[in-house]
Amino acid sequence: MLDSDVGVLMRRTVVVVALLSGMVVAAWPAGSQRGEIEKTIADLENKWSEAQKIANADAVAPMLAESFVNTDAEGQTYGRDRLLFNLKGARWELNGISDVKVTVYGTTAIATGAWMGKGVDGDGSKIDRRERWTDTWVKIANAKWLCVASQQTAVPQL
Repeated sequence: MLDSDVGVLMRRTVVVVALLSGMVVAAWPAGSQRGEIEKTIADLENKWSEAQKIANADAVAPMLAESFVNTDAEGQTYGRDRLLFNLKGARWELNGISDVKVTVYGTTAIATGAWMGKGVDGDGSKIDRRERWTDTWVKIANAKWLCVASQQTAVPQL
């Protein structure tokens, strides 16, 4: 390879890296926008929690992607339909979330928090536990945020 070829290749590489870096920065939300997104996702999490308390699966359905996947505290994985079915027949003495934190990565947001519940799940399972959860939200083409994945981990009770 000639020195002039190496120089051209290096200049092209620098231009490509600069363009890609600019695209990443452009996709990253600014501070105030990130704060608005964090609030939006926290509001969606609280809306989901309130709907879960009263077994209102219809309020939760529009928040979940068709390809949504849940990994529950027992390690079972299932999709949107089963999660909504479990919500429908639930009866709760106690059901609530706390410690909600949201981190934004462009058009993806990760929400974490704690949940405490006591009652009967929609499939008839008795529940009395605490969990930590992680939800992954993605902003889709029509500017709507959808939860694409959720995972719960049981927290031992003292």
